[in-house]
Amino acid sequence: MTAIKHALQRDIFTPNDERLLSIVNVCKAGKKKKNCFLCATVTTERPVQVNVVKVKKSDKGDFYKRQIAWALRDLAVVDAKDAIKENPEFDLHFEKIYKWVASSTAEKNTFISCIWKLNQRYLRKKIDFVNVSSQLLEESVPSGENQSVTGGDEEAVDEYQELNAREEQDIEIMMEGCEYAISNAEAFAEKLSRELQVLDGANIQSIMASEKQVNILMKLLDEALKEVDQIELKLSSYEEMLQSVKEQMDQISESNHLIHLSNTNNVKLLSEIEFLVNHMDLAKGHIKALQEGDLASSRGIEACTNAADALLQCMNVALRPGHEMLHAVKQQQQRFGDLREQFARRLASHLNNVFVQQGHDQSSTLAQHSIELTLPNHHPFHRDLLRYAKLMEWLKNTDYGKYEGLTKNYMDYLSRLYEREIKDFFEVAKIKMTGTTKESKKFATLPRKESAVKQETESLHGSSGKLTGSTSSLNKLSVQSSGSRRSQSSSLLDMGNMSASDLDVADRTKFDKIFEQVLSELEPLCLAEQDFISKFFKLQQHQNIPGTMTETEDVDGGMLSRQHNSGVLQSISSEKDMIRQMMIKIFRCIEPELNNLIALGDKIDSFNSLYMLVKMSHHVWTAQNVDPASFLSTTLGNVLVTVKRNFDKCISNQIRQMEEVKISKKSKVGILPFVAEFEEFAGLAESIFKNAERRGDLDKAYIKLIRGVFVNVEKVANESQKTPRDVVMMENFHHIFATLSRLKISCLEAEKKEAKQKYTDHLQSYVIYSLGQPLEKLNHFFEGVEARVAQGIREEEVSYQLAFNKQELRKVIKEYPGKEVKKGLDNLYKKVDKHLCEEENLLQVVWHSMQDEFIRQYKHFEGLIARCYPGSGVTMEFTIQDILDYCSSIAQSH
Repeated sequence: MTAIKHALQRDIFTPNDERLLSIVNVCKAGKKKKNCFLCATVTTERPVQVNVVKVKKSDKGDFYKRQIAWALRDLAVVDAKDAIKENPEFDLHFEKIYKWVASSTAEKNTFISCIWKLNQRYLRKKIDFVNVSSQLLEESVPSGENQSVTGGDEEAVDEYQELNAREEQDIEIMMEGCEYAISNAEAFAEKLSRELQVLDGANIQSIMASEKQVNILMKLLDEALKEVDQIELKLSSYEEMLQSVKEQMDQISESNHLIHLSNTNNVKLLSEIEFLVNHMDLAKGHIKALQEGDLASSRGIEACTNAADALLQCMNVALRPGHEMLHAVKQQQQRFGDLREQFARRLASHLNNVFVQQGHDQSSTLAQHSIELTLPNHHPFHRDLLRYAKLMEWLKNTDYGKYEGLTKNYMDYLSRLYEREIKDFFEVAKIKMTGTTKESKKFATLPRKESAVKQETESLHGSSGKLTGSTSSLNKLSVQSSGSRRSQSSSLLDMGNMSASDLDVADRTKFDKIFEQVLSELEPLCLAEQDFISKFFKLQQHQNIPGTMTETEDVDGGMLSRQHNSGVLQSISSEKDMIRQMMIKIFRCIEPELNNLIALGDKIDSFNSLYMLVKMSHHVWTAQNVDPASFLSTTLGNVLVTVKRNFDKCISNQIRQMEEVKISKKSKVGILPFVAEFEEFAGLAESIFKNAERRGDLDKAYIKLIRGVFVNVEKVANESQKTPRDVVMMENFHHIFATLSRLKISCLEAEKKEAKQKYTDHLQSYVIYSLGQPLEKLNHFFEGVEARVAQGIREEEVSYQLAFNKQELRKVIKEYPGKEVKKGLDNLYKKVDKHLCEEENLLQVVWHSMQDEFIRQYKHFEGLIARCYPGSGVTMEFTIQDILDYCSSIAQSH
């Protein structure tokens, strides 16, 4: 092991400036035994670094190579496995656990002891030594080879000091003087001893010679002490003189301090007086403006505004402690309070007069606007009042009671003014909707009650409540009443050659324009007034403070906000609430008037609810984008609920009227009225709801209506006596399919496919049913043949049946010569023509289908003859070409 240690030191560690202190031969536990060495090393350079190095013999030669090294400071735990019994296994815990088996327990113990000593000497860290005997962890106990390696060498390293240059030079000189030093060490040592004795004697003589010098030094010290005593006496006399000077200087300093204190107090007093004069002195011009300033002119308003701001600054000055106890300050504050009260009273009186005057001025323009569908413009009034905005802010900050009184007065005056304007505006809108005569328009400019308006509109519409009498109202969907209703509406309208549907479109377009104009006039009016209130009364309308809002459920399950109408300005928790409450009080008549107008539009024509839903939804969406909690957004949202209910009511009425439809028993059915009405409704709705925000409402209505149409078409078809059920189903579902294909309504794609399937199924059913009649006996004969085959009789044996032999077959075929077949087909064509209506134009489609079905039956009969009567030579007395010629000539003749 010693030879290996020297070899490792020479080949591996010396080139790296390291010294090998301990070595152990190990192999990994539990694996194929490949021996290697764990070495404990230290560096020769300072600071000393201690490492544990794994060295392995090379596979290619007889030399060793360094495989991996761990710093001792990274070692956490040394586990010797067993502290009592001899066990060569041990674990080293670095970043992971390494398990080793030593070649002998002694080597393991020596290595662990070395690790412990290195840790104690260099690291002083707490490495955990687990299952290690306490004898190994005693640093003072030498242990053979380990002591020589770790103890002796390390102490030698620490005690050894390298010679400096001077010491080297002296040794060289001494060695040169004694050339025999190397050959005769004893002689050299003896010479050094003699020289050392000579030096000791010289040192003793030197000490003896220095005694005289010491005596001289003592005398000098005695003389110095005498001089010090004299100096101390002089210093004492100086100190007494300085004490009297100090007392005089203290008196002078105290006098100066009192003078400085007096000056400081004078400066502070001057500063306080200047502060009060500068901050609590109101200029005479401002006082005059507050007492006598002209509040009607722009220059006077500006002067009053500046004076009011100056007064507010004087009143709000932050007084220092003790100022309020001064009589002059109290007197000035009282004067400011009187000025504030006087000016606030004068300002409130003037603004009240302005509010009243505005009501009179605006009333003079009502007659002009009552003829046109426009609302008076309040911009000039707002512009004039905004000049007082800063004064209103001053009043709000100084006298909130008068500010609140002005707010209430403004709401009272303006609410009456707006109520007159808005009611007259809605009167004009109703007149334009109903088309009243000029005399009635003149009457509309006069004050009248709501009951009079209702009476007038009822007289215009008659007892039925319908102005146009359009088919969209769906009052009575019977075939008989449809024609009479159209003739009645035409005579009522007296519009020359114009059809009722043209009049419906014109009236609805007119209503749509009027309703849009009403909303377009109301929207800027409300927004302008809200903006003015915010600016004039200095209220923030975009602050994120929760208001006093409640929620009510929409008819579709959505949530729409509603305002509390309880008491204006009671318990106002935010300025945003105050704006909302003021708008509610000022425009309290807008929502009822809009509801009345909506009721009138719905009474004129129930389809007007479509126009109103689209327009109202758009305006609500626009208002909510600006401010979701504004008065306009909330009011329009409430009205939208009413419009949506009217729309749902319109849909429900149409479905109910579909269910109540009655058909004539004496005439053919044709296209059912509610099918045509659905086409009209869908076409109108698609044109109205194009790019609309509430498309989902229309899609839901489509689903309800189309299901109602499907159910009631089938119901009418089952009840039809004059027209076959298949014809009613076929024609109406063809019409529905054509309508849906033309309009391309995405939400009704499934219903479109269903309508096409129903149309195809009932067309096929009608064709098969009708073709059973022209060749009735032949059909019965072959049905019997098929029945025998179905019972198990072989096809070639059917001819042996008495009722179905060849003679019976020839007898039946002779009854249907070509002339007879053509006659039967001609009668069939006439019958189909009677069943089908002209509007849908399905005659040729049905006839072509019958031709194809007839040819299919012909081929089926020929196949049965070939299979059941083989070799009989029996054939039909007409061919497929004859059938084609018959059908073509019959169609051309009719």
